[in-house]
This record gives sequence, structure tokens and C-alpha cells, in this order.
Amino acid sequence: MKRSPFVIIVVAMLCVRLGHVAAQGTGTALETTKVVAQALSKTVVIPGDLTAYQGVDIRAKVSGFVESIAVDRGTWVKRGQTLARLSAPELRAQRAEAEAKLQAVRAQQAEAQAKMVSAQSTYDRLKSASATPGVVAGNDVDIAERTFEATRAQVDALMNSGMAAESNVKAVSELEAYLGLTAPFDGVITQRNVHPGSLVAPSGEAMLRLEQVSRLRLTVPVPETYVGTIMNGGRVDFRVTAFPDQTFQGVIARLAHSLDMKTRSMQVELDVLNPKLTLAPGMFAEVQWPISRAQATLVVPTTAVVRTSERQFVVRVRNGVAEWVDVRRGEVTGKVVEVFGNLREGDVVIVRGNDEIREGAKITTTAAKS
Repeated sequence: MKRSPFVIIVVAMLCVRLGHVAAQGTGTALETTKVVAQALSKTVVIPGDLTAYQGVDIRAKVSGFVESIAVDRGTWVKRGQTLARLSAPELRAQRAEAEAKLQAVRAQQAEAQAKMVSAQSTYDRLKSASATPGVVAGNDVDIAERTFEATRAQVDALMNSGMAAESNVKAVSELEAYLGLTAPFDGVITQRNVHPGSLVAPSGEAMLRLEQVSRLRLTVPVPETYVGTIMNGGRVDFRVTAFPDQTFQGVIARLAHSLDMKTRSMQVELDVLNPKLTLAPGMFAEVQWPISRAQATLVVPTTAVVRTSERQFVVRVRNGVAEWVDVRRGEVTGKVVEVFGNLREGDVVIVRGNDEIREGAKITTTAAKS
């Protein structure tokens, strides 16, 4: 009987497969190793951005013209130092008007006060005389009393008007104080957008940009996988392209405590001292982010973890019998990987696991070569 080539090929493949399985179950030694507990300690490179520790746009608080400007891009300034002065003719006119109104109210107050004193004196005299019957008509006393009350009310009204006028003068004076722009903190001017004679307003563009660069913020988007390893106060090394031969250091200072839904990362800020002004805001940093855990974790060779479409496991050997133990992978360090599952330190696993080693199969093992 003549056999087709296809049948011969299929039979040959089955023989190879059965021979491989038979070899595993009948004494072929498989290399094994023990599950080890060790502390995770590694670094991963995460990109970061350097920004000024403080930065503010200096804007005009009132409309006016730039009268003078004492700084330019790159000028170092101290807190409270005058940066620019504005001129606002409208404010001078408003102040003159407010002061004139205040003086007018004060003159009216003086006049009303004098009338009130006179009215009170007349009322007191008539009231005293009315104690003798027939000397003063009762109607005259009533008129004097009403006149006194009217002048007193006028004085009170002018007092309120005077306080309002004083407040108006004070408000205009405060606005005039805004004509002088001062630095809110020590730093360097990084932008200048106006010159003497420029018209500025609160709604216009910033006149200057001031940044504190002797201390910087390093913002690092830490992936969700590493969020559990963040240690507040920890020191972290980083490099910048401008100085590839130097290593700088920052201190973990602030955590966002919230993940970005798009990138699945948490923004972490590091404080970076920059006394020599070597670094600058806007620089790109390669951060050597430290990865560690509070407790030792179990590790196995990376080749020991088997992945299929349905599960992920290692093949553990107990009493010469193969067992599939489901695990979750952690961090890879060199040739070993963290595993989390129903394993214990000292368990024996096959170094090169695969799904052809069936559960319950008899296994002959040999220790892994060191």
C-alpha cells in the first residue's frame, strides 16, 4: 500500500512530539533553581523638566505710560527693588479733584459746626429763660430747639461726607502707588516687553517676567508602576544635555497624589539647589529614578516565567512532580524578575519553563549552573 508524503510528515512530527514528552516524563534532567528573596534596588531613566522655583509676570495695575524702566533681560534684582515707573495724568487729575472735594467738605463742616454751636447756645438761653413765666413765648423755645436739631443733623451728614471724601483721596493715592513697580522676590528678569513711552494697562501683555533660578523645580512624570516606590525626601540624581559629564541632584518635595488619566503617571516635584546658576529653567533632564521596596520580594530567572494566552506561571517541582503556579511579574533586574503569587523562598522552579511541561508530570531535575 502506497502512503502519501503528507501522512508520512504528520507521523514524523507526532513521533518527535511524543518522544519529547516521553523524555520529560522518563528521566531527562531539567535545569532548576530556587526561588530567592532579595531587596529590589535599581534605577530607571525618566524624562523631567526644570522650571523656575518662582516665576511671575509683572503687569501694570493701572493704565498709563512707561516713564522709566530700570531693568532689562538678564538683570538681577532684589525683593522690593523698583523695576519701572509709570505716568498717569488722569490719576493726578483725579487726586486733585478728590482733594478739592475734601477741602470743600471740611469748610462746610466748619461752617455747620459754628451754626450748630450758635443754635445750641440760643436754645439753651431760651429754655433757661422760659423757666420764668411770661418772659419767653413757648413757641420761640420750640423753634430754637428745632433749629438746633437741624444744624446738628447737618453736621452729622457733613461728617459722613468728609469720611467719604477722605476715602476717595486715599483710594486715588493707593492707585498712584501702583505707578511704581517693584520686585516681589529676588530673581532675574527673563523677559522685557516695553520701553519708555509704551502705553500699558492691566489687561495688556506683561511688562516684565521675573524668575527665581537660584532654586529650581524638577517635574518628573512617574509612571503608575513606580508610584508605590516614591519616598518623600529622597535624593535623586539627574543629568542634562548641556552638561553630559556632570550629575546633579534633587530632593523629592511634592507629590500630586493624583494620576494623569491619559499618561497614567503622577507628577512629582523635586527641589534643586542651583547656587552657581549652572542649570536653567526649560532644560530637559534625564532622571535616574530609584526603584526600591520596603520589603524583600521573591525573584526567579526571567526565563522561568511562562506566558500563554490564558495565564502566566512558573513550573514548580515538588517531590519530582511538576506544578503550574500562577504569578504576576514585577520589576526586571538583570536576568531575574520579581514574581508575586503562591510561592515561597526556597521553592524549586524550572529555569526554562514552557507549557509543554504538563502539570503532574514526573520530573527529573538538575541544579542550575552558577
